[in-house]
Amino acid sequence: MEVSKMTEKKYQFGLDTFGDIGFKNDGTPMTGAETLRQVVKEAHLADELGIDLIALGEHHRSEFAISSPEIVLSAMAQVTKNIKLGTAVTVLSSDDPVRVFERFSTLHALSNGREEIMLGRGSFTESFPLYGYDLEKYDDLFEEKIAMWQALLEGKPMNWNGKLTQKLTDTTVYPQLPEGETIATSVAVGGTPESIIRAVYYDLPVVIAIIGGEPTRFRPYVDLYHKATKQFDKPERPLGMHAHGIILDDEKEAIEVGWKYIKAEMDRIGIDRGWAPMTRDRFEFEIDKGSYYVGTPETVAQKIAKNMKAMDMQRFDLVYGTGGQLLHQREDTIRNYGEKVIPRVKELLGGDGND
Repeated sequence: MEVSKMTEKKYQFGLDTFGDIGFKNDGTPMTGAETLRQVVKEAHLADELGIDLIALGEHHRSEFAISSPEIVLSAMAQVTKNIKLGTAVTVLSSDDPVRVFERFSTLHALSNGREEIMLGRGSFTESFPLYGYDLEKYDDLFEEKIAMWQALLEGKPMNWNGKLTQKLTDTTVYPQLPEGETIATSVAVGGTPESIIRAVYYDLPVVIAIIGGEPTRFRPYVDLYHKATKQFDKPERPLGMHAHGIILDDEKEAIEVGWKYIKAEMDRIGIDRGWAPMTRDRFEFEIDKGSYYVGTPETVAQKIAKNMKAMDMQRFDLVYGTGGQLLHQREDTIRNYGEKVIPRVKELLGGDGND
């Protein structure tokens, strides 16, 4: 089976967004509908700048506008030409793999094969009760459904009798993919050894979500990945990571924007997860040594290159627009990332990113 098109280049640089409800330049909040249309405009900008990929999160909360990433990606497909259109992530555990396949094979046609699905168990769990799934089966659901997804990608009539999924007998799922084509698939990992082993077993690229702390604390998972590929006799696929960032021409402005919006989002999430509110010291640690890429294009480029080298990464995705932010701040981050940061990172890594 063909693997993700991430393998076409030595390095890949993407943008991720959860569809955070944005703010107009006068500070008034946008509606969810306005935010969705803005995200489509931002994909068009990213495409014009030559950014490799844009990926959308799936959430079912008031502060995020995107609950159906594939629909938004389909809209993006109509206003872009080259950029890959992905998810980050599709919560497969609380979805039906057959319906997911149907949606992505449709997107495959509309985007001319530019789609990528990133599968994950979901760090947010609102979708489980929303769709009638038992959180006690959190791990079992994902394990069975990723196996079913892999079977669907084979393109053959399905014979499937799952414990937590439906029974299918000689069933062809439509629309079928063109002969020899597949849906580019990767796996998001939040930091468990089991997730790394699962990705290797299914021969899928890995993207590690690094949203706090020193990135190198995840290095053992990278080493585990390399060790597991040898033990399973599997090829090594591209490894990537994503993290939050704000890139503005003025360093102090970038930091203050981050303090306002990243803190607000993390504190909201922390209410549900029992985190203490973010302190200024913690925020500044994340910028200095941790996992926030906040500052001028040169500052951010140096940090990305340093951590990609330290973590042996071939892909970096910048999570932009965290907490909403003003429209010009979101667009400035995208423009600086595409025009200045990516070329500089490639220079620091010693190549233009092409094989």
